[in-house]
Amino acid sequence: MSKLGNLGARLHRGEISYDFIGHRKIWYGISILITITAIVGLAVRGLNMGIDFQGGAVFTTEKTSVSVSQAETYAEEASGHTAVVQKLGNGTLRIQIAGMDTQQSDEIKDKLAADFKVDPEKIGADLVGPSWGDQIANKAWQGLAIFMVLVVIYLAIAFEWRMAIAALVALIHDITITVGIYALVGFEVTPGTVIGLLTILGYSLYDTVVVFDSLKEQTKDITKQTRWTYSDIANRSINGTLVRSINTTVVALLPVAGLLFIGGGFLGAGTLNDISLSLFVGLAAGAYSSIFIATPLVADLKEREPQMKALRKRVLAKRAQAAAEEELAEARGTAADGPEDATPAVVGPRATRRRPSGKRR
Repeated sequence: MSKLGNLGARLHRGEISYDFIGHRKIWYGISILITITAIVGLAVRGLNMGIDFQGGAVFTTEKTSVSVSQAETYAEEASGHTAVVQKLGNGTLRIQIAGMDTQQSDEIKDKLAADFKVDPEKIGADLVGPSWGDQIANKAWQGLAIFMVLVVIYLAIAFEWRMAIAALVALIHDITITVGIYALVGFEVTPGTVIGLLTILGYSLYDTVVVFDSLKEQTKDITKQTRWTYSDIANRSINGTLVRSINTTVVALLPVAGLLFIGGGFLGAGTLNDISLSLFVGLAAGAYSSIFIATPLVADLKEREPQMKALRKRVLAKRAQAAAEEELAEARGTAADGPEDATPAVVGPRATRRRPSGKRR
């Protein structure tokens, strides 16, 4: 058996474990710090919304030797707006300018044709109106809200409301981090980005449900025993599914990393960045939140129940009693054995020296 497989088996059997629940305040602090950074980035820099959301024009040139940086300069001088230029695989350029109407689009097209020294008819132009962008944005928010509501309802029915709340907090955590990364990096937000967000939310939910299912199974009739607290069993559930979560996350991240770093970075296929970045960040954040946020939060909520408080008192009292008995047994054993180098004591009357028989002097 491989070392990782042997580690997973030992974690599942409870032979070794890491106290995730006991160190939950550390993970909460890390998550709060990352979330604040993402919110600050979002507030300061904002999102680079694509024309599908805010309207604009997309110009496509024929194969040209003009560089991307030079094309951006031409487009920004012609429009007075920030332009996003992508070099496609066949040598053509895709120039995207937000906030354009039909009349402005025609004027910019003529200026670009003059700068590129080509016939204006050889430059394709597609216009997206602001109303269409608003509809797309509203539909995206509606879809996200419906998804969240369905998730909460399902988890509340299949498990309990505390797990539903914990899962919702983890999902919001993942969305905030992913959106914050988009703001900090400056990647364009497109419908592909929304698809990526919904995909990673489903993946994060899958990891969370796996841990919750194990936790639900192990906590049946938990109040009838005095060996484990709810937090102890929650910690065992995380450790039991830890290697599985790591394996599935790594396997999922590898192809996404290929899209992001090789396709979008090395090969220059910028159209892949909008979806691959959301998938990459979201998958990593989802695996983190399932282990370090969702389950510890469930344990915190459950430990506040009167039954779980009483169970914790009984468990801790039993452990204290067992520890005291063990210390007493060790003390008795030490007293019975005595020091290893002690001289054996003489028991009984002391032997007297007899005088030899004979005459007295």
